[in-house]
Amino acid sequence: MTGYLAPDSLLEMYIFETGGLTEQLEQTALLLEKNDDFPASAIHEIFRIMHTIKGSSGMMGYTGVASLAHAIEDVFALLRSGTSPPPWSTSHVTDLLFESIDFMKTELAAVKSGCAPNGDSADLIGRLHSLLHAITTNNQSALSPSEAESLQAYRAVIHFENGCEMENIRAYNVLHQLQDLAETCTSIPENIIQHPDSIKQIREEGFTIHLQSRASYDELHAHLMSTIFISKLELTMIEKENEPATAAAETAASDVSEAAPDAVPEPQQLQQPAAANTPLSPTTSGAGMPSKISVQISKLDKLMDLVGEMVIAEAMVTQNPDLVGLELEHFGKAARHLRKITKELQDVVMSVRMVPLQGTFQKMNRIVRDMSRKLDKEVSLVLIGEETEVDKTVVEQISDPLMHIMRNAMDHGIEPASVRQQTGKPAIGTVTLEAKNAGGDVLIIIKDDGKGLSKEKLLRKAMEGGLLHRPAEDLTDKEIYQFIFHPGFSTKEQISEFSGRGVGMDVVTRNIESIGGSVSVDSKEGEGTAVTLKIPLTLAIIDGMIVKVGSSRYTIPTSVIKESFRPVARDLITDPDGNEMIMVRGQCYPILRLHRHYKAQTDITLFTEGILVMVEDKEKVLCLFADELLGEQQVVVKPLPAYVQRMKRIEGLGGCTLLGDGNISLILDVGGLLQA
Repeated sequence: MTGYLAPDSLLEMYIFETGGLTEQLEQTALLLEKNDDFPASAIHEIFRIMHTIKGSSGMMGYTGVASLAHAIEDVFALLRSGTSPPPWSTSHVTDLLFESIDFMKTELAAVKSGCAPNGDSADLIGRLHSLLHAITTNNQSALSPSEAESLQAYRAVIHFENGCEMENIRAYNVLHQLQDLAETCTSIPENIIQHPDSIKQIREEGFTIHLQSRASYDELHAHLMSTIFISKLELTMIEKENEPATAAAETAASDVSEAAPDAVPEPQQLQQPAAANTPLSPTTSGAGMPSKISVQISKLDKLMDLVGEMVIAEAMVTQNPDLVGLELEHFGKAARHLRKITKELQDVVMSVRMVPLQGTFQKMNRIVRDMSRKLDKEVSLVLIGEETEVDKTVVEQISDPLMHIMRNAMDHGIEPASVRQQTGKPAIGTVTLEAKNAGGDVLIIIKDDGKGLSKEKLLRKAMEGGLLHRPAEDLTDKEIYQFIFHPGFSTKEQISEFSGRGVGMDVVTRNIESIGGSVSVDSKEGEGTAVTLKIPLTLAIIDGMIVKVGSSRYTIPTSVIKESFRPVARDLITDPDGNEMIMVRGQCYPILRLHRHYKAQTDITLFTEGILVMVEDKEKVLCLFADELLGEQQVVVKPLPAYVQRMKRIEGLGGCTLLGDGNISLILDVGGLLQA
């Protein structure tokens, strides 16, 4: 794919818009294939998407994508003009669509990484041309001669959103996208690419277009309203007899054709109609619609960092040890007001970073579709809770683990239709992907109605791999199922395209735990398996309980705390190996002395003088022994310094934070402590 290097801002806009359009195209293609039909709305939607991608890719100089989009656009332009259903199968068209989408995604990934997008789309374009020829041969339902002559003149005035920038380039893109809808097309101001000062006129007066088209008013209106950053559109029909010929048509046509790349057709040189007459419908404005802007995630990260520093600064002011014992009524009132504003600002910034899981969930449709074909299995995907919102960074981290678990459910879980029917199950298997809020976390559950996990097979593989450290009969079902998360563990006898290499579920666990989450699995043989991902809503700020151990401070996330209490001597137990435990309501729990684990100096060594904090993770419980509780506080999570991580891996530490009194507190990773 040849092209030129575009300015960074224009390149970022192209990546953002094209990425969104390809995802939208993929979902539309999935619906077409599912319904085995080509409704007019879907045909128009695909035509519009390809027209936009063709124009923007051509403008950027990415001719491979532009040419491919043009070929798809030609196919759907002919489908859009037909009055009878095509005689070929929907799957043939959608297969080509999916291959084209994959090509565009690959090229877009190359652009994102800064590499040259040099993919060859010639084969796909050739097959699309063959498809177009087949459509032309079999479908003779094009417009009648009378319809072909019925050109309608329009006048459109477009206003862009304030602050969107590069209005002349956006206006040129509108002209470029109108080429296939309009037989004639002129604009005011003219020469918008050659004259950057046209930006001021477009901002003040709007961008005016005169065109002739066979498209209906509604179709043209919808096409123009799909323009990104449009805030207002005035579209009117013009009587053809009132159209004086002008020389502006040649200038505008030349403007588009000179700036457009070779991958897209040049517009014809046509005449400009007069700007007059009454609109057929009220002006469409963006006044009643919410305005949106695109912001780089790095800017949101920086904003979140600043809010975090503000949280720390607020704590340092309100918890300043110099204020202890002083009765400062006005200061206390101001401090409470500052705390309220800080909390509101934090909530707003965190809400800006929150995005629904819908986009990630919808991507799973493609995985189910492709694997159903390759594995010859019929599978239905049920999505629940797509509207659940999670921090943008968390969403990016869970995409790959979700894909791997979905592949496992399809390959290991769901049986072939013939096997399912023999066991009394429906021929079509079901995979359910569900998200729901659980306090400060989100639970994502991937459940299938397949054959489930075989405990006997898991135990046999665990014994062969030397993973059993106690008698098998002492293991609970959940402990047996946890073997699938060990590196190199696989029950698949044969290596396939999707599984059998023993690589995957351990990576899933590692990725989820890297963002403070956890993975658990439950299964019933013959009925199915459910994998649950527990992920935090956000990574930046957490609620924590501060505990003191000697002169050190440790923060325990409140989400894992069950209770805290001062132990009684008669409840303490020590086994022959020296392990310390405590009886609580008839249950025995292990104790971990934080001062021993982290080699902290303290004078509090008797249990009856300190405090126990009971924590739980993955249904495992541990009691942490500390000197005293200092209170609950919101803390900003900071990574451990790189030199600390390089020198020695310290079990059970998830980061550090700065407290209000200026002390550094280590944030405990309870999951790591339970495994230590």
